[in-house]
Amino acid sequence: MAEYKLTKSEQKFAELVWQKEPIGSGELVKLCEKELNWKKSTTYTVLKKLCDKGIFKNENAVVTSMITKDEYYSRQSIRFVEDTFGGSLPKFLAAFVSGKRLSKKQAKELKRLIDEYEEE
Repeated sequence: MAEYKLTKSEQKFAELVWQKEPIGSGELVKLCEKELNWKKSTTYTVLKKLCDKGIFKNENAVVTSMITKDEYYSRQSIRFVEDTFGGSLPKFLAAFVSGKRLSKKQAKELKRLIDEYEEE
């Protein structure tokens, strides 16, 4: 699995692309100027960097994603659990709910997910 680590500014940029894709690169420059106060050169520099990382592609001046927003955040979550809890999902969940009570709905949803993804 490829690792995608983004800076805060790259993440804000990625969020804009994911919200508006497919988006023309000229339109993206205007959007980044308005939303991030970036110059054209900054937008193209960051776009190229994220294209090189395999997150986006810019073909015929149209920017689209190579991985979805959900995929990106899923990979970040997995890496967090691996780095912080030695890859132990039970340790992560115990820390996450520590001192809190789960609602019946939350507990039911967790049980459903466990059943759905449990190995045979």
